[in-house]
Amino acid sequence: MTGLRYVYAVCRPYGTPLQAQLTGVGGDPPRLLPHHGLVAVVSHVPEADFAEEPLRAHLEDLDWLTAVARAHQGVIDALTTVTTPLPLRLGTVFRDDSGVRTMMEAREESFLRTLDRLEGRVEWGVKVYVESDQAPQTPAAPAPKPASGRDYLRQRRMQTKSQDDLWQRAETFATRLHETLSGAAEASRLHAPQNPTLSGASGRNVLNAAYLVPRVKSEEFVEKVDRTKDSAPGIRVELTGPWAAYSFAGEEIAEEEGP
Repeated sequence: MTGLRYVYAVCRPYGTPLQAQLTGVGGDPPRLLPHHGLVAVVSHVPEADFAEEPLRAHLEDLDWLTAVARAHQGVIDALTTVTTPLPLRLGTVFRDDSGVRTMMEAREESFLRTLDRLEGRVEWGVKVYVESDQAPQTPAAPAPKPASGRDYLRQRRMQTKSQDDLWQRAETFATRLHETLSGAAEASRLHAPQNPTLSGASGRNVLNAAYLVPRVKSEEFVEKVDRTKDSAPGIRVELTGPWAAYSFAGEEIAEEEGP
């Protein structure tokens, strides 16, 4: 089959096959491309969509980009169940198998070093939100109409203080939770809070963190998170994973070149 080579991840050789029905970007099943002690997971993609110019244009098409991202993540998720993958950035494309092998040859030492560090580990994501529609002392009925400007200012101060108290409780809760989960993980990363307009999540994001956890200790880690979920009214905790260790793979995964 002709076409460019789309590269999902680099990993060590592994024995457990991926599910037979798995398809990758563009519907082409992923295959393994070995080179020395590494394996690149690749599939064929059409040059008409993934050469430099059309790819740049497609990156402005949200629907197209979403479909590619889902297919890309589907392959990474499948790999994570059978091995420890080092995911490459979305849209990593090479001209042919030789180009992929040249990339692996050039970065072999850094890939192997990172894979050694991540072997048997997965990433869990934890987010904490202040619920946007809940305040600690929501009145059952509308507040009385202020009799004067002074009354109006007093009401506004009380509303602001109530909301400020909730933000403070949420930040304290998030700080303590992060300390607890960091103690149960081998490493942690704090990411910038998510913009609700972009993420679509309700509420104000006060913690957006990733934790590197040995796969064999994941159940214990999940239980720690679950025990916190209903402990703070007005505060929501979300757990995602297990993922490939994107947040801990290092800068080298973002340096791969195109065709």
